[in-house]
Amino acid sequence: MKLGFIGAGNMGSAILKGILKEGRLSADELAVTDKMPQMCERFASEGVHVMIGNRELVRACDCILLAIKPVYTAQVLEEIHDDLEGKFVISIVAGWTYGMLEAALPHSTHFVRVMPNTPLAVGEGMSLLCSHCRCTAEEFAFAKSVFDAAGKTMQVEEHVFVAATSINGCGPAFVYQFIEALADGAVRYGVPRAMAYELAAQTLIGASRMVLETGEHPGKLKDAVCSPGGTTIEGVYALEKGGMRAAVMDALAATIEKTAKLSK
Repeated sequence: MKLGFIGAGNMGSAILKGILKEGRLSADELAVTDKMPQMCERFASEGVHVMIGNRELVRACDCILLAIKPVYTAQVLEEIHDDLEGKFVISIVAGWTYGMLEAALPHSTHFVRVMPNTPLAVGEGMSLLCSHCRCTAEEFAFAKSVFDAAGKTMQVEEHVFVAATSINGCGPAFVYQFIEALADGAVRYGVPRAMAYELAAQTLIGASRMVLETGEHPGKLKDAVCSPGGTTIEGVYALEKGGMRAAVMDALAATIEKTAKLSK
């Protein structure tokens, strides 16, 4: 199945890089277009077909991946509407619900919603596929395989899709902020910047793998690091005093509320 990307921005590029890195599809099976042609140049050198326009891309591909901003989606779908007859569409457009896609696409067009994240570019993505879709089992499996090639996937029910995507879709930005803050704290006390970033990033990788591979509750793993009267519990107290948990929960709530606004 030939896969065409409409959009080569941060997310579209991350998915393309992941697919190429893992070899799930060959460059010859991929095509891309973007309203800013220079965004596609990096992939042309790898053999990916760079199309002149959206309609040309749709006509050449069996499956279309919509990697565009929500504000442009209605306009793009109107432009390519007739060419989408009988095609399979993978939408990663934030805020575009099943009902919105159903209304905007031809009746013969199959589709599924997916929310990936940018770590796909390094083979560590976490992509959520909504179980409420209009496609065949084979098409759903193809969509899953595209994202499996550069990370992990999870099938999610419709009623929790938005809340779940607030973690994997927006979460990396919050994690980067935390890494930066950890590094800043170390730099304040003399640790070189590059060393501080590496220490912070690798520490998060290790801690995350502990959660995934041990299956232990994060609170239990945290307790194991906090010796009575020790240094770590002092830091934990400072984070609690600063309202870290509430701030993180508020950040997720803000993303969910924004998604709700985009869906109207």
